[in-house]
Amino acid sequence: MTLRLGVVLPTYNERGNLRTMVARIDKALAGIGWEVIIVDDNSPDGTADEARTLAQEDGRVRVIQRIGRRGLSSAAIEGMCATAAPVVAVMDADHQHDPELLPKMLAAVESGDFDVAYASRFAEGASTEAWGRPDRVKASNLANRIANKVTGVELTDPMSGFFMLQTQLLRADAHRLSGVGFKILLDILATVDAPLRVKEFPLNFAARAEGESKLDRTVIFEFLVGLYDKWLGRWIPTRFALFGTIGGLGVIVHMAVLALVLNVFGAQFLVSHYPKEASFIVAQTAAAVVAMTFNFVLNNELTYADKRLRGFGPIMMGWARFGLTCAFGLLANIGAATALVRLGFHPYPAALVGIVLGSVWNFALSSKFVWGKY
Repeated sequence: MTLRLGVVLPTYNERGNLRTMVARIDKALAGIGWEVIIVDDNSPDGTADEARTLAQEDGRVRVIQRIGRRGLSSAAIEGMCATAAPVVAVMDADHQHDPELLPKMLAAVESGDFDVAYASRFAEGASTEAWGRPDRVKASNLANRIANKVTGVELTDPMSGFFMLQTQLLRADAHRLSGVGFKILLDILATVDAPLRVKEFPLNFAARAEGESKLDRTVIFEFLVGLYDKWLGRWIPTRFALFGTIGGLGVIVHMAVLALVLNVFGAQFLVSHYPKEASFIVAQTAAAVVAMTFNFVLNNELTYADKRLRGFGPIMMGWARFGLTCAFGLLANIGAATALVRLGFHPYPAALVGIVLGSVWNFALSSKFVWGKY
């Protein structure tokens, strides 16, 4: 049977959902040549192993197990580029998306009248009652309104994760897609220069069959990052902007700790036991270490969410590497600030100069040696 449709299932901890999902896709696409590409972000529950078992049973199932990288959008892009089918769909593996819509969406795209077909949770005739999450419904509505205004897209559900398009259209602009955040449809609609003809299908959004949602506490942050990348990412790289923003928060933490040590501990202990210069060195060192730890934690959770270190051992090793790569920056920070204090500068402006000098080194090496590869 001629291959007509590739269905991409980005997964993370979806072992219990895969077999029944593939069976539903098979039933829905009876008489249509299809393949499923399961793109798994090295799930600890053995999702990739289950996918390989399914592939041995059915040659239409393919597996991409990603090591050292994460992210729903980037997984979808890799899966869409991996299929040889002329049309490709992306949907969740958790049974919230109904495979019965696939034939109708395929007919719309293959007709040539539409470039993209997608399933909307908020179109006329759609329903989110089975989802049972009114809080998420309100949040999704707000996100949709923001996305429409920022990107100029006018859809009832641009945040939908269930859509279909010509594979050639995706490949033509794949190199321009950011892969940032978790909503690839929004990325595609905001990236392609020519206006796309979109066909909307109402979706009865179901509750997750098994497991827990992959959207963790960073979901709002990733949504905002995705909008930033499409809006300003062409001028200021997104990861650099995130690193700098967290660095700015680190400055606040640094100054707060510096003030705490100088004004509280300094008044009671440091000044009485050490000269003023030595008291400042102690306070500046403590502030720099605390701020460095603060920056590491937030960068690990947010800036490098796709490469996030997990587990006590990897996190402690990452913190140690972050501290090692920042060691020279820390010395430059303390040395420059202390020199300025000796010249008569006020401690706070001197500390800011030290922070700026140290941050240059921090950004230059942390991406490579903490969250990257040697």
